[in-house]
Formats: sequence, C-alpha cells, structure tokens
Amino acid sequence: MTEDTAGVDEDASRDAEDLGPLDSRTLQQVINLLNIMDTEPSKTDTVGSGIDMRKTLASVIITEKASTEPSVVMNTLIHCLQVPKISTQRKINIYNILQAIIQQEGELEEGCVQRLVTIASREMRESPEMDNYMQAEVASDTLVALSRNHFSLVMYELQHNLKPLELADEFVIITLAKLANGNVFEFMPYMGITLATLFTMLRLANEAKMRQVICSAMETFCETVQFYLRHLEDSLYPVMTEEQFAIKLFPMYRYFVTVWLKHSQPEVKLGVIKSLRPMLNLLLPNDDLREQVYDYIPVLLAEYQGGLEALFITQVLRQILEMSVTTNTPIPQMQLHPVFTELHIQVCNKAPAQHQFSSQNLMEIVHCFIALARSCPKELMKFFFNQMEVSKEAVRVGTLNLIRAVVSADEPKMNIKTIYLAIRVVKGILSDSRSKVRMAILRIIGQLALSGYQEKIKGWGLKYVSVQLTLSTYKLTNRRECFYQRELEEKMVHKVTMETVKIITSSVSGMTNEFWVRLLCYIMETDYTEALTPICISLTNLAEHQLQEKEAEANGTSKNKRVELPAPQKLLARLLVLMSSPYKGEGRGIAMLNLLRTLSQSIAPAMANMWEAEIPLLVQYLEEHTEFTWNQKAWEDKLIQFLRNSLKKTRGTNWSLRLSKELNNQIETFSSPSLEKGFLYRALGFTLAMGLEADRVEVQLLELLYKTDYGNDFDREGVILCFGLCARGQVKTVLNVLREFEEKIQESEQSWQISAWRKDHPWKRENVKSALIVMYSCVSSYCHPQMLLTHVDSPITAKIIHHYCSSCQDISLKLAFMKSVVQVTNSIRSIKDLEDFYFAHKPTLTGLITAIIKAEPVDHLVSPVRTMAIDALSHLSTLKPFYSTEESSELMDISIHSVISLQPPGEDNESIKTLYMNALISLEKLTQSLLQRQPDPKGLQDMVHLLEKWILSEKEWEREKAMHLHLHLMQIYVQTIGVCIPLKLGQFGVLVGLVAPYTCDTHKRTRITSSNVLSSLLELHVSQTCSLWGASKERELEKCKADLWSTDTETIFGASSRIAKVFCMEFSCDEVVTLIQKLCENIGAMDLQHDKAAVTWIGIFLQMRVKELEDKVAEVLGAILVHLPVVDHMEIRQLLIEGILLLAFYHRETVLTSLLRQPLPMESHLRQVWLAVAENAPFARTMLHSLLGRLQSRFAPKIKATSKADIWRLAAVDPLMTQCVIYLLMEKMDKDEKFSDLFPDLVYTFLLQLSSSHRPEAASPVLKTWRLVHTGTLPEEMNVQRVTIKSLQLLLKNVNSAHLAELLAEQSVWALLENGETFLEGVSLLARLCIQNMEAHKQRLSELVLGGLSSEILSCRVSSTAVCVELMSDPVLHQEKLLKCAVLTLGKGVEQDRDEALQVLSLRALGNMALGAPKKVKQHRKILLEKCLGSLRRAESSSVAAEGMEALMKIVAELREGDMGSSFEAICEQCRGFFDHESELLRLKAFTLFGKLAKVVGISKKRFFKGEVKRAWIALMLHCQDPCSSTAQACMATMFQCVHFWGWKSLGNPSERSNASNSDEMTVFQTTVCTFLTQKKPAVLYGFLLETMTYTENNFSRIRMAACNLAGIMMRHMSPYYLKQLDFEALRNSLQELQLDSDAGVRRAALEVLKVLDSCSQLWPMAAPVSVLSDPV
Repeated sequence: MTEDTAGVDEDASRDAEDLGPLDSRTLQQVINLLNIMDTEPSKTDTVGSGIDMRKTLASVIITEKASTEPSVVMNTLIHCLQVPKISTQRKINIYNILQAIIQQEGELEEGCVQRLVTIASREMRESPEMDNYMQAEVASDTLVALSRNHFSLVMYELQHNLKPLELADEFVIITLAKLANGNVFEFMPYMGITLATLFTMLRLANEAKMRQVICSAMETFCETVQFYLRHLEDSLYPVMTEEQFAIKLFPMYRYFVTVWLKHSQPEVKLGVIKSLRPMLNLLLPNDDLREQVYDYIPVLLAEYQGGLEALFITQVLRQILEMSVTTNTPIPQMQLHPVFTELHIQVCNKAPAQHQFSSQNLMEIVHCFIALARSCPKELMKFFFNQMEVSKEAVRVGTLNLIRAVVSADEPKMNIKTIYLAIRVVKGILSDSRSKVRMAILRIIGQLALSGYQEKIKGWGLKYVSVQLTLSTYKLTNRRECFYQRELEEKMVHKVTMETVKIITSSVSGMTNEFWVRLLCYIMETDYTEALTPICISLTNLAEHQLQEKEAEANGTSKNKRVELPAPQKLLARLLVLMSSPYKGEGRGIAMLNLLRTLSQSIAPAMANMWEAEIPLLVQYLEEHTEFTWNQKAWEDKLIQFLRNSLKKTRGTNWSLRLSKELNNQIETFSSPSLEKGFLYRALGFTLAMGLEADRVEVQLLELLYKTDYGNDFDREGVILCFGLCARGQVKTVLNVLREFEEKIQESEQSWQISAWRKDHPWKRENVKSALIVMYSCVSSYCHPQMLLTHVDSPITAKIIHHYCSSCQDISLKLAFMKSVVQVTNSIRSIKDLEDFYFAHKPTLTGLITAIIKAEPVDHLVSPVRTMAIDALSHLSTLKPFYSTEESSELMDISIHSVISLQPPGEDNESIKTLYMNALISLEKLTQSLLQRQPDPKGLQDMVHLLEKWILSEKEWEREKAMHLHLHLMQIYVQTIGVCIPLKLGQFGVLVGLVAPYTCDTHKRTRITSSNVLSSLLELHVSQTCSLWGASKERELEKCKADLWSTDTETIFGASSRIAKVFCMEFSCDEVVTLIQKLCENIGAMDLQHDKAAVTWIGIFLQMRVKELEDKVAEVLGAILVHLPVVDHMEIRQLLIEGILLLAFYHRETVLTSLLRQPLPMESHLRQVWLAVAENAPFARTMLHSLLGRLQSRFAPKIKATSKADIWRLAAVDPLMTQCVIYLLMEKMDKDEKFSDLFPDLVYTFLLQLSSSHRPEAASPVLKTWRLVHTGTLPEEMNVQRVTIKSLQLLLKNVNSAHLAELLAEQSVWALLENGETFLEGVSLLARLCIQNMEAHKQRLSELVLGGLSSEILSCRVSSTAVCVELMSDPVLHQEKLLKCAVLTLGKGVEQDRDEALQVLSLRALGNMALGAPKKVKQHRKILLEKCLGSLRRAESSSVAAEGMEALMKIVAELREGDMGSSFEAICEQCRGFFDHESELLRLKAFTLFGKLAKVVGISKKRFFKGEVKRAWIALMLHCQDPCSSTAQACMATMFQCVHFWGWKSLGNPSERSNASNSDEMTVFQTTVCTFLTQKKPAVLYGFLLETMTYTENNFSRIRMAACNLAGIMMRHMSPYYLKQLDFEALRNSLQELQLDSDAGVRRAALEVLKVLDSCSQLWPMAAPVSVLSDPV
C-alpha cells in the first residue's frame, strides 16, 4: 500500500513537472476563486442564494479567463487537481470548470489534454466507491467532454483499462457507455471488441453493483447499435451488419437470461429485464436466433412468480409475441398454454400491493392476448371456453374483458371465425346472474354492435338487453336498504344496460316493433326515472328510423309522419311533468323535448307546427344552462307557457279536459315532496283555469280536495296553489267549491276526524283548517283586483279569522294564519286608488299576531312563526288605520325582544340558519315601516332606546343583531330625513357613545356594522351642521373600516382609534361631554374588549380636545369618577385614570378640587388615581406643590378669586383627604425622589396640620362642613394626627437621615406630637433635631416660620412660634437677616392675651436669642427686656411668668448691668415678688434669676442690689428648705451667691457651703448668721425675726417649720435690748396656734420656739407674760 501511494505521488509530481512553469498570478487568482467556491454558508445565512451566486460568479470568471488563455488556465487547474490533500468538493468544482472550458474552447493543446485524460482516468478508477463517487462521476463526465474533440486519446485510455478476462472498473464501463451514446459513429469501430471484452467479464462480475453497471451499459450499447443501423448511410467507418451484431449479442442475452436473471437481488433482475428489450430488437429479426429466443420464454414466465414488477416482464413477452405475428412465426404449441395461463392469471388475480404499474401491466397483457388471438385464435378461444367453466366471478369477468378487447381490436381485422368462437364462449354463460358478469356480457354486446357485427346480436343479444333492462329496473325500484353494495352494483348494471341500448338503437337498423313497444311502455310506467334519458334518446332514434322506413316505403310522397301511440294525452302529461326537472337523469329534459318534437304529429297534429317553433327554443335554453345555473321557476314558467299555448290550439275540444284528467291521475304516481309533483299541481291549476265548463271544473276541484292528504305539507301546499291558480279565471267557482266543501264536512268539533273518503290518511282538524285559511288567502292573491275588494272582508278575511280562532292554534295553524294575513295585505296593497279603504279587521289581526309573538320561546327558534308574524305586522302597518306612537313602540319592543334574544344556529344547521336570517329581515322591515310613520329625532331616539339594552348585551349574537338593526335604522333615517330635522343637542354624542366601543367587538360582523352605523351618524351630523368634511377624511374612514376586518387585536384597536380621531373634530364641547358620559355609563356593562375601546375613545377625545374643555372639566371628571369604582379590570381603570391625569395636567386646580372632595376612607379607584400621579415624578411634584398649597391656604389670609382657576383653587377641601393624598404620593413616588427641595415646606405644613388638629377651635368652619362628606365612621388610624405623623416619618425616611430618625425615636417625638398635651414639646424637639441635622433647609424653614408667626390662625402662630423657639437658638436667623423681624413678631406674640401657649413660646423664643445670636442681645435688649418684664408684671399665668424669667436669665447673662438700665431694678423687684409664690416653677425661676442678677451686679447697682438682698434674705434662708428640692437648691445657690453683699467674710467662701443642704448644716449656717448680726447689726436681726414670724402662716409646712426654727435661733442670739421690744404675747399666740398645725414637724418646731420664748421671757419677765409659759403646748 505504501508503495502504491508512493507511485501515485511520483506520477503526480511527474505530471506537475510536465506542466512546465506556471503563471503565479493566474495560479493565485484561480486558487482564490476556488476558495470562494469552497465556502460553506454560515449558520446565520437565512438564504443560500448569495453563496450560490458567488460560487457561480467565481466559476464564470475562471471560464472567461480561459477564453483568453486556455492553456494557462487549463494547466493551472490541472496543477490544482494534483495538490496533495485536496478536498473532494474542490476537485468536483475543478472538473466542472474544466468541462465548461472544454465545451467552450473545443480543441485544446494535445499535451494538456493528455495530462488531463491521464489524471481524470486515474481518479475515476481509484476513487473510493462511497466517499468520492461524485468525484469519479465528474471525472468520467470530463473524459466524455474531452471525447467530443479528442476521441482517440480518451478511447485509447479507456481501452487500455478494458482488458479481456479481467474485471474492469465500473466507471470505465460507464464512461464507455457514455462515449458510445455521445459518439455513435466514432465508437462503432470499437463496438465489437468492446462487446467481446465485456462478455469475458460476465463470469467475473459477482457483485450486484457491477452487474447493474454492465446491464445498463449493454442497454446503451444496443440502443447505439440500433441508431447506427438506422443511419448506416451516414457512417464513414467500416461497418458491421445487423446479423453480425446479433450474433455477438446472443451469447450475452443467453447468459443474462439463464444466469443473471436468477440473481436474488431485485435491482439486478430489473437491470437485466430492461436490457433485454433493446437486445431483442436486434435478435428477433434474425430467423435463426428468433427460434432460440422462443426457447427461453419459460424462463421469462417463471419470473412472474418472483418479486419483480410484472410490467417489465410483460413488455418483453409482448415484444416477442408481436414479432411472432409480424414474422408469421408463431411460438411453439407446447409453450402456448403456459403463456395463456400466466397472462390470464395476471388479469384475473389482484396485483400485489408492491407493484406500482398494475394498470399498465394489464394494458400490456391485453396487447399480448390480441397478438395471440391473431396468431392462434382457435387455441385461445378453447382456452377461454375452458376458463368459463370455472365458476369464479373474477375468472369469468376477466375472460369476458379479454374477449371484449379481442372483439374491439381494429387492425388487422379479426377473422370472422374468431368472432364466432368468441360469441359462442359468451353464450355459454348468459344465465350467470352476477352483476359483474352481466355487465361484462352487456359490454361485449355493445362492442359487437360498435365493431360492425350488428347481425351477430339480433335475437340473443337484443333479448338479453331487454331482460337486463327490466331486471335491473325492478331490482332498483324494489331495493332493500340493507344491501347497499348490491344496490350500487345493480345501478352499474342498469347504467351499462342503458349505454348498450343507446349503442344498439343508434347503430342497428331494422329494429323490431316489439323492442319499440317495450321501450315506450318502459318510459310510461317505470318509477326509476334515472333511465329516462337514454330511453328517450333511444325512442327518438327508433322513432326516426320508423318514420324514415315508412317514408321510404311510400317513396317519399306520404306526408303522414306518424307512429303508433297508445295514449297521447297520457304521454304528453307524463313527459311534461318529467321535464319539470330537466337535468335529472343525465339531462332528460332535452331528450324528452326531442322525443316530443319527433312525435308531435302522433300526439296532437294541431300542436305540431307550434311545437316545431317552440321546442327548439326550450332546448336552446337548457343547452345554454346547466343544473347549477338554471332557474327552476323560469323553466317551469316556460313549460306552463308552452302548455297554455298548446291548449289554445285545442280550444273548443275536450282535449284540455282529458289532459287535466290525466294530470289529476298522475298526482298519486309521484312522491311528496318532488319537483315533478309541484309542477303537476301548477299545471293542473292552469289547465283548470282555462276550462270553459264550470261544473266539470267544480267536480275535479272537489275530487282534488277529497283525495288530498292534508297531513302532508307538500300536497296541501300544492292543492292550495292549484286552487289559487284556478281562481285567476274561476274565482266564484273556487269560493263555491270551498263553501260546499265546508258544508259537506260539517264544520263542528265532532266531524273533523273523517275517514270516509280517505281511509289511508284520516284528516285532522288543524290540517284542514290551515289549508282552508291559506286557500282563502291564496284566492285573494290570484284573484282579479276588481273582484278582490268585494270579497276581501267577507268571506275571505272573516273566514281566515274564524278558522284560526276556532282551532287549537298549533304551529301549522299559526304559520297558515300569518301567511294568509301577508297574502291578503299584499293583495290589498297591489290595488291602486286605496285612499278611502279602511281594513276593518286590522285591529283584530294585530291583537292575534302580537299574542302569537309573545307566545314564542325567547331563547331558541323552532319555526318561522315569529318571522311571519313580524312580516304580517310590517304589512299591516301600511294599511289604514295607522298605528299610534305608543302602539308602534309596543309592537317594536315585542318584536325586538322576540328576535334579538334568539341564539344563532350552528353552521351545520342550514334550516335554522334560514329561519334565523328571515327573522332578522322581517324585523328590519318592521323597523323601516314603523320609523317611516315617525320620521324625526325623537322617533329615532325612541327606536335606539329600545335597542340599547340589546346592544349592551353580553351575548355576542344579541349585540350583532342589535347593531345590525341599528345600522338599518340609521340608513332608513338618513334616507328619509336627511338634513330636514337636526338632531337635538347632545343626541349625536349619545348615539356615537353607544356604538363606538363596538368597533373593537370580538365579532367581526359586529365591528363592521358598528363602523357603518358611525358612518351613517357622521354623514347625518355633517349634513346637518354643514361641517367641512373632505374626501381625505372619507378615505381615512374607509381605510379604518377595511382594517376592522383583520383578526389582529392591535390592528382593530388602531383602526378604532383612527375612527375616533376622525370623529373628534366634528364634536362640539357639549357633544364631547355627552359622548364621554355615555361611554363611561356603559363601561362594565360589556366585556373587556368593549371597555378598552370605550376608554380608548375617551382618551383620544381628551387628548385632542382637552384644552377646549375648561368649562366642562368638572362634568367630564364627574362622569369618570362616578363610574370609575365599578370598573373591575385594572387595565380599563388605568386608562380612565390616564384620562383624569390628562385633565389634571391642563386643568390642575379643577381636577384637584374634585378629587379632594371625594369621601373618605379613600376608595381603591381614587387611590389608583393618585398612584398614577405618583408614577410621573415631575407631575407628582407639581401636584404635591398644589396639595401643600391647599393645606397652607387654610393658615393664610383669605383672598378674593380673580379667575376660574382661583375659584377651584380656593374651594374648600377636606384637609384629612388632602393629607392622605400627600402621604400616598410621598409613599408611592420614585424611591430616588428625596423631596430635598420640598423638605422644609413639607415639614412646616405638616406641623401646621398637626397644630390645627390638636386645636379644633381654631379650624375653619368650612373645613368642618367638608368633613361631613365622609360616608361613615372613619377608622381609628385615619385621623389627621396619625396620617400627618406618618407623612412626617415617611418624609424623614425618604431624605435618608437615619441618624435623625433614630434621635426622633429615642426621644419619643412621634408620641409627643400625637398627644395634644405634649404636641408643642414634640414640635420643639422635632424642630431642634431637624435644625441640627438638616443644615441645608434652615433658611427656607426660617422663611416659612416667620410667615406663620403673623398668621391669623392661632394654631398656625403657635406652631410657628414653637419652631421659631428652636430657630432662635440657631444663628440662621441672624445670618439670613431675619432676626429683627422675628423679634418684633415674637414680641407681638408675648403681648397678645388670646393664647397662653403662644405667650410662653414667644418668650422662650426671645430668650433663645441669647443662644442663637448672643451678640445681638444687646442690640435688641430694649424690646427683649420690655416683653419679658411685661410678662412678669401681668402674671396672668404662672407658665408665662416662668417663661419670662427663663428668658430673662438667658438675656441677662449676655448683658452688663449698665445695658439693662432701669430694667434691672424692675427685674429685681418682679423677681422677689415670686419668691413666696405658690408655684414651685415660679419660685425656682425667681431664685435662679435672682442668682443670675447677683452675678451681673456691678459697682453702679451694688448698693441697690444690696438692699434687694436684704429685703430678700429671709425668703432666701427659709426657701433653702423649700418643699421642692430643685427650688431649695436654687435658693441655696442664690443665697450663697448673695452672701458677699453683706460683707460677711467670716462666713467663708460661699461655694464651700453651697452643698450644705441638710438641716444641721443649715442650722449651723443660720446660727452663724444670727451671731454675726447680733454682733454687727442687732437691729437687722430684730427686723429679720419679725419678718420670719410672718412665714409661720406660709402655705407650705416646711417653710412654716423652717420659720419656727429660724425664729428660735434668732431669739437665742438676740440682744436683750431688742428682746425687750418683742411682743411676747403676740409671739406666744402665734406659736400656740401652730400647735394646732396638721404637720407634726411644725408642731414640734413651734414647741421648741415656745420653749426658747419662755426662757427669754424668764430673763426679762417684764417682756414675757406668764400666761404663755403656762401653756402646755
């Protein structure tokens, strides 16, 4: 293997060297183009045409290049073929290009061709069989292409590889076959050696594939030889004779048949069989070889038993058999029977399922038998006869079919003996009753007649045909339902019989009279009408033959062209009735007309000339039409006219009476219903109407009445029609007959059930009554107009009402009654000059009809009763007296309800569909009739109002019908009224609003109908308003209608939207409001798609007209808000909300007021509105501003509205609703929205809102009124405080201040704010923390607060002041230059006396100025001190005074004594006044303030303050033991702060005693002070004692006890001089009173003082009365 590969590589390299130097540029170009051709389409390429185009273009470029440099390109391509590891596809591409170049260039350089031949031959032979099969094929094709101009080179190469006794490569043989086929004359010199060499390979070819290749090549070689032999004169080469070719071929034929044909694979067998036919074309002409070919026929027959397709075997046999006939060398006798048998089996047996050419095979077998019949007829007929003895139906039928084929063979003409033998075979099985055998025999008889053997079928053949005609007709007319297959077979027998009869009658001359009579009786009596057409044709042919024979017998001189007919009137009646259905039975009408024309002289000579003229016209009509295009009524009218014209020719004779009698007799011969019987009744009526003898007409009419089955609807209607037609000329006769009939049957309850005349069909009361009712009305329809008015009221209408009212009124009676009313009404209307005629029975008929309609079921349709009843009302409405408006409305309502509520029928129920459509049409007619009686807008509105509940129905069919009726109504109104009477104001919007949503209905017809209704409305509106309606708008509207036919939802809604846009500009503002109100009103009444359409229209109208609706916004918004709660679907609700938002965008204040005036708790629909606002951040911020403005306006001075917007903006709204909305917006707005710019406004407004809620007395009376709109008790959590606090919490959460939120939570700010008592404390804390943590917002907050300080609303001022307290603690007011304004405004707050909290907060704020702007305290000291002192002087409230002192503490700390001026003395004086106040807070603040004053005392005020200290000293010493600990501590601190004003340095540093809070230390301190005073200032001590004793009456027990203790200490240290001055008696009395004090400590302290007093009195008895000492207490 390695050596072979190396050898190939060496050959390739050697060939490459032979190419010589290559053009590098050309090589590169070719390689690039080949690369393009190798490109595979990418996965993303959806269309491969682009890649294919590039490949083709690359190939064309190379080919064009070769046209200029063929050798260079050829060498380059050959080089590319030899590149190692080249892909198979590239080689294929190269070979295809080489073929194109070879075909283009013709002769090429020999060396180049030689190299290409060598390479192509090698690759063709060496390519693997499976992988590179295509490569080998294109290499082979390349060699074939080269052979056209270089045949010798190619043939040499192939012959070099074709060696005897050595199996060649398959593509060598294939290529040789291609060369032989394409180069016939050049190949012939090599044909002999090629065939000889192939023969040596046959034994070596064991593989199936190789055998198939050789068989195919042999087929091609044989065809090539045949072509060569046919064009032998054109050959220039040495030739071989046909015999020489045959001799060379026969061994191969023998080998193929004996060896290869027995191969197991079907493919090999098929290849062999196909190759045999061209081989036999060369072998069979040779006499010697032909005999040898016959020897191998059994081998071919044996292949029928295999799986090979039988057709190919039969084709070979046919070739052999036909050649045997041509050469007159029949096949051997011993082989005939096997051939007969095998071929006969193929005919009689069913072909295997795998055989695809069974029908073609049968055709080939037929040709084989024809050939056998020509070569050996006797032996074949003997074989057929033997086969007939087999009783199997398939064998007999197959044999008969073969005999028929033999008989039908044209050329050469069959031997008469063969025909005789065939007829003999057929006669042997005439008794076989099986259908297929009978049909085969009939076909043979017909074929014998067609083939010219008419004489051979006379007798036995005609008799057999007659018998089969009678037999098949009998079986078909007496068939059983359970044998359907037999019926079909019998129909086929009858059809074949008819065809045979037709063949016989058209080709056989000298037909016997017996056959004529048999056929004539057949057409008169048979019930199987399908056979009438061929029989009539046959009779026509026979009649013509008879007439010709009679004419020939009379030598053409006789003019009597008549044949024998048994009953002319009966024949005419029969044919006339049958001709009423002219296309039945394969077009029997024309055949019967031709028969009538032929027999015209025999039937009625008086009619003959007229028939000669009119029958061709009737035939022409039938020929111009088909059973699908003709008109039954028109045809019957022609026949009736033909009948009338014919009867006119016999006037004055009894011919017409006999004809009517025959027509009457034939009534029972036809079934009911049938077209023939219907025409029969009509023909009978016309015939009787032309009768001149009334008594004989009455007899026939009475006979007809008695024998009619009134239970059969068809017969009943036929009789009614017959009486009506007869009344046209015999009205009195007909009425007399009806009266006589009623009298004879004795119209009573007992005598209606009669069977005297009709035992088979007993009459029923209702059937007869219904027939009589319709008969009377039918008489009125056909009656002459001059006679109608005389008889219409009585007896016609009176009898109709009588028969209906006296019956049980079942469906048939109702239908008859309705029909009669319509007929009578139409008959009256058809009369001219009815102005003075009043239909007397109209009210009675109307009442009966409405009762019928009401009694019908409303949900389903079972009969045409309601349709006919509505029709009757429509017809009655046109007669006088006319209906009133109320009566019309009632009738319309009843009729609409009866029809529209019906459910539409299914698609498969055609009868109900017809009833359904008829009911709709009747309702439309009634609508039109009633509307024309009241043609004005009110009448239109009343009609639409009746339809509205059905238009809004949830049922699709009800909507469709109601909309269709609405369209009909509008069309009538537009046509009737036009522009005469304009619509009322708002009516156009209401009408459009009702219909507009249905342009998006789920039902296609409803959509289209609604669009047409809108078009009608628009047309009416435009015509009445003279609007500028252009063609462009009309075209747009038509395009929209076309789009509504689509099934795509988006397309439908788009079309509806465009219709809305077209309509929008035609509406006035008032009409827009009514439209939107109507659209909103119907939302929820329909399904989702309708609601979407409604809101789509609303949205479009709002978008296009919103700016113009300023005065209508409240109405529009009110309509939407009223219906918004009932909208359940979120999408619809969202679209309505978008409409509200659109209104709000352009008319914000109006919409805002309307929304805020909605009740609480907020319903879901209103909540969604605000949620939608929140989704649009910019718009939400705008709305938030407006909402804040609404809250802030409550605290601002009232202003006067100057515009409509101001009116809505200033309108009172519920603050709680407003606060809820604000909270909702803040909660649902985008999380990225921090409200940074609105933060101070929100916080401040919320605080004001909280303030007003905690101080209800300050709320506006209007707002209280608005709270009455709440629908019930609000939830506990829904109050202003909680909602506002939640809003504050949410606001702080949004600003992302976690630290601030934590601080607020820690200090319980929210709880403080919620509680009214701690609200102001919570405000202060909130403000403080916000100021501390929100530096950026302090300026805006300051501005808002300063504005609120001057508000007229007290709660606003209080809350603003509370915030201002914290702002005053911050430098912001000073920095923003707002301090002065704040101080002045706060001063006003201090001065007011309406609210204590405002005073306290104002003072606190003023005091906090020392914290926020300490440097500015001196600047504003005057007003600060004035306001604080004022609060102390008034002292109306302890909290105010305490806050004033607290403020003074802060202020004083920032001032010097000189800055305070006279205020210092005032402060000191006011401060001392609160030392003994009952309020602990005031005492605390007073002592603290006094201590602050002590700190700021300078030189100028020292003396003054020293006096103040002296005056306050006792209070200070006593209140060091104040019951309030904080007060006691403050007092002690102040006292020690003031010690230095005494100059008591011996007391030490006061700070060291500042912690001396217990009683012992205080006692020591007091003792020290008293000792000091005794020594230094005894008079002061005396004064202090007297002052101390005043405190024994203090309200606080601890002060009283401290006063006692201090008094005792003072007494102990008092000098005798001053003791003498004491009033001991008064002191003792005071102390003794204290013995009764409730506090034990006071009593003990008083007792101790008494003891001291007693000891002092003992020292100075003159000063101390004894009585005191004796007091036990």
